[in-house]
Amino acid sequence: MRVPHVVARVNKYVTNPIQGLWAPRVAPWAVVEHVGRTSGTGYSTPVLCWVGHGRISIPLTYGTGSDWVRNVLAAGEFTLLREGKRIRVAGARILPPDSPDIVGLARYVGRPFDGVLFGRIVEETS
Repeated sequence: MRVPHVVARVNKYVTNPIQGLWAPRVAPWAVVEHVGRTSGTGYSTPVLCWVGHGRISIPLTYGTGSDWVRNVLAAGEFTLLREGKRIRVAGARILPPDSPDIVGLARYVGRPFDGVLFGRIVEETS
């Protein structure tokens, strides 16, 4: 199951800019900072994210083919803004929601979707 494409388009241009104002400060929301695969342009995408034991888990509500997911997988790393902290994440890959590596409620929130983006925290700064 995925959120319909039309909802994703509306969110990209309407909801995401608004969420981007508060998502970096209010858990479980966060903002993924990533770079375009071909354009090299920097982007910020609000997401639901759980952090624990040096790992992050982001349920892929729009599926594995979303631009931000493809950008992150191509780069293998990204920056996450969460609770006022900047977290550098490496080893990005997609795992099934029932994987033992998935942290927090992402295991349950991710169940109806194509997977969960997983990564390891490399560095965390305030």
